[in-house]
Amino acid sequence: MRDSVAWKTTIYEIGTSEMGLTVAVQLSQFASDVAEGLAGSGQKRLSSRYFYDDLGSSLFEAITLLPEYGLTRADERLLRSHAGEIASLAGRVSIVAELGSGTGKKTKHILNAVTRQSREVVYQPIDVSAAALAACGLELQEVCEVQPVCGDWVEGLRAIARTRLGDHPLLLLFLGSSIGNLDREALPGFFQGLKQYLRTGDFLLLGADLVKDPEIMLAAYDDPTGVTAAFNLNILGRMNRELNAHFDLRSFAHEVRWNEQDRCIEMHLLSCRDQLVHVAALDITLRFRAGETIWTESSHKFSQPELDDYARLSGFTTLATWVDEEWPFAEMLWRVS
Repeated sequence: MRDSVAWKTTIYEIGTSEMGLTVAVQLSQFASDVAEGLAGSGQKRLSSRYFYDDLGSSLFEAITLLPEYGLTRADERLLRSHAGEIASLAGRVSIVAELGSGTGKKTKHILNAVTRQSREVVYQPIDVSAAALAACGLELQEVCEVQPVCGDWVEGLRAIARTRLGDHPLLLLFLGSSIGNLDREALPGFFQGLKQYLRTGDFLLLGADLVKDPEIMLAAYDDPTGVTAAFNLNILGRMNRELNAHFDLRSFAHEVRWNEQDRCIEMHLLSCRDQLVHVAALDITLRFRAGETIWTESSHKFSQPELDDYARLSGFTTLATWVDEEWPFAEMLWRVS
């Protein structure tokens, strides 16, 4: 889980709000993506990026505490144990930027280590949730200066690159296996897209979930307390709130599948009956058959050699890889070649 790539998002302007947040003003891509993804005759789809409004971000934070969801704890264990090594390899960085930062809780380990090597460090978290960024600022303001960027990954990184000063390297964080939400064939292009806003000698710290027992992976996305189901269903609630849609959330069910061929977990919302749903903001009525699904997320799992290949194909060099022993999860430090 975590924010999915947003190449299609239209950004009108990036400026500074009264709260000191750098804000990306977004046109209504949500509405057009809903129309494109749900109105056709084939498999209905919505991008997982739309999970993360303020309510969705809060639900995801709850998911990270579930005993079945070991990914986040593995990520944090690796960051806590190896932050010093990561900072040493990266050297005197001046900016630590993060894609899809959330509240930034795990990032504190990295920032503490980096600021021991360089006092003049600025942390620039990028997230679509203003509430998550506000929590992030409160969590990390005592460690270093925090300059939140509210917007999508690529546009946020572009804004940072445009205002970047000095010659010290930048350390870009992409944690929590957000890479898994991207289609495999799109990954080299995605990394190359990030690279165009980085300089030679900059660094990317990448987290990725590794392939493991399918039963363990399925349980992580279908917890018995129903938090992940609420997270998934919230995307329907968001359409109700923002697009004046009329989804009956009780008429849809959370469904999780393991796709062996593509090595990914799929999350779907299954229509429990034949139904029509009107979306007033789009002036369209959507038809759902009983058993039909909305495909909301693909969470790909990886092997370590596969990840090294992505680095090489995208113009990065792998400096180090750390793997958690309790929950197979990898943290990799790449440098721009």
